[in-house]
Amino acid sequence: MTKNNVYQSRLYEWLTGDEDSRMCDDIPDGACKEQPRNFALHLFAALGNKLADELSSARLILPWLMGIIGAPVWMVGLLVPIREAGALLPQLFVAGFIRLRPKRKWVWVAGAILQAIAALALAILSLMGNGSIGGILVLGVLVLLSLARGLSSIATKDVLGKTIAKRRRGTLMGWSGSVAGAVTLLAGVVLMWFGDQPSNVALALLLSIAALGWFLNACCAAYIQEVPGAVEGGENAWDSIRLGLSLMRSDRTFLHFNLSRALLLSSALALPYLALLGQQQSGTELGGLGLLVVVSGIAAMLASPIWGKRADQSSRRVMRDAAVGTVLCCLLGASLVWLPGEWTQTVWPYAVIYALLVIVHHGVRIGRKTYLLDMANQDNRALYVALSNTLTGVLMLIVGSAIGAVAQWLGSATLLLVLAGTAFCAMLSAQKLPEVE
Repeated sequence: MTKNNVYQSRLYEWLTGDEDSRMCDDIPDGACKEQPRNFALHLFAALGNKLADELSSARLILPWLMGIIGAPVWMVGLLVPIREAGALLPQLFVAGFIRLRPKRKWVWVAGAILQAIAALALAILSLMGNGSIGGILVLGVLVLLSLARGLSSIATKDVLGKTIAKRRRGTLMGWSGSVAGAVTLLAGVVLMWFGDQPSNVALALLLSIAALGWFLNACCAAYIQEVPGAVEGGENAWDSIRLGLSLMRSDRTFLHFNLSRALLLSSALALPYLALLGQQQSGTELGGLGLLVVVSGIAAMLASPIWGKRADQSSRRVMRDAAVGTVLCCLLGASLVWLPGEWTQTVWPYAVIYALLVIVHHGVRIGRKTYLLDMANQDNRALYVALSNTLTGVLMLIVGSAIGAVAQWLGSATLLLVLAGTAFCAMLSAQKLPEVE
């Protein structure tokens, strides 16, 4: 064993708590001996991806970008639906294409490179964009970014399922979220130094760093040792849809999981509106944005490893507990609007609750990702992931539009109460899911 392999094995054993790095479950024998090396590569790839996601966030960074270039307000409302649905909707249509590739990591690499190019385009627009034309170009680039994200997402999960064993996947996602949170925290501190002076140069720098994150993601993915998988059963888009619908009828656990996942959208939908309430107190200056980025980074750094370890024990309970946390955060956020006192007229209390909701949202993401990976097997994992993500994308467009109408009519605070009720239903649904670990 080479010195690098020794270090990789020690890192793997320390991060996972494994005393034997060759303990494998649900992955091919050929992938078992490469697991410590692949674990490290997955970790750094996820670091690049998560950092890039945070620094190009449709919930925080891109709204500030739209404000700086003077884009119309209605365009800002399209950012989150395009970001989320654009990444999820096409996945069922590319599942069959990915299935025909014995090594799926190259699809992952292509998606990461496209995301890096899109981030660089957004950086240029932050310097040169202006008004409605600039806003339209930002939305167009975001469509490309989201589609590339969807391409990488399904390939990443398939490669992860082939190279990392059960009861180690949640731990991996937890540690990667923690490391990325620490780096994001540093970026937020830098933003706060700009104080109350808006700066398109600062946003261009952040988006350029996001591009570097996705290039890191692509390089790490290229070096992962992936055992060629089966290519039988590759379907075109419509065959995949028919097969997926039959799976929804025959696999009741999969249907139940997707119901729970749909209800758990409340955590993702609540984040931008909670940030919006805080933004109304601080304006569009980079100091307020920096504070939200800082608390988001701290939350991710502290929460992700804990959620990851718990997800390897029971991802069902993680989803349930995250739903409870979403209820509480939405109620707290809404209550600030009606509480007396000058302290409610600053960004700080909203930042604290935003941090708590970020912690909860990481639990939602890690819990449902781990549950889906462990529920599926090597033969149907790509299709299960694609079908679930496509369904969620459709719901994001429908529910996101409805939520936007409610917020316009009743206000953000009342909307948070509605989302608290949805999260309560998610808690009841997740509680009844079967264990898959």
